[in-house]
Amino acid sequence: MSFSVVQGFTKSLAMTVLSEIGDKTFFAAAILAMRYPRRLVLAGCLSALVVMTILSAVVGWAAPNLISRKWTHHITTVLFFGFGLWSLRDAYKGEGGDDELGEVEAELDADLKKNKETVKNDGKDDEDLKKQNRTFLTQIVSPIFLKAFSINFFGEWGDKSQLATIGLAADENPFGVVLGGILGQALCTTAAVIGGKSLAKQISERFVALSAGVLFIVFGLQSILSPVQ
Repeated sequence: MSFSVVQGFTKSLAMTVLSEIGDKTFFAAAILAMRYPRRLVLAGCLSALVVMTILSAVVGWAAPNLISRKWTHHITTVLFFGFGLWSLRDAYKGEGGDDELGEVEAELDADLKKNKETVKNDGKDDEDLKKQNRTFLTQIVSPIFLKAFSINFFGEWGDKSQLATIGLAADENPFGVVLGGILGQALCTTAAVIGGKSLAKQISERFVALSAGVLFIVFGLQSILSPVQ
């Protein structure tokens, strides 16, 4: 590989941290950690994000084998500038923050209420019957782990950070991108689980969005100035 592992690592780490701090999955991890055992929430959330990072990097790595590297380089450059302007617009408008936190909390509250009603309705059922009705997966893996995993995996699908990871892996060393992405996800998710909702509320969404916007613009400029390899 002619691409630098260190460069892919540092770019991916910086991009992941600025994209994930205050993101929907960050809030979800913080709220889930307040309601369920932290170790299960952390394991579920982090597993989902690690799988998503690896899948995204694989897609980015395969892209130059499907279309020319010249085109993947140009597409990645456009993505960086697009995400940069998107983040700067969010910073200017002050979007996100409390609204997104409230949205995630409302979704989790509705899901929790639904589960409680199900448990109440099934209260007269025999314990053996309950075990039979449980899926095979929930019998060997904690339902809390599965809940945290599914919320973060599908919440991250099609997200800005996922698409940016694909673009980075197409233009940088995919191994470095995976390492940086996983470390960034681990830092953000651990902070969310340990810090909880109070930490999420203290985050300045405008500052994070502004920083992410500037970073993406820098990546875009660097992509323009660097030759296609």
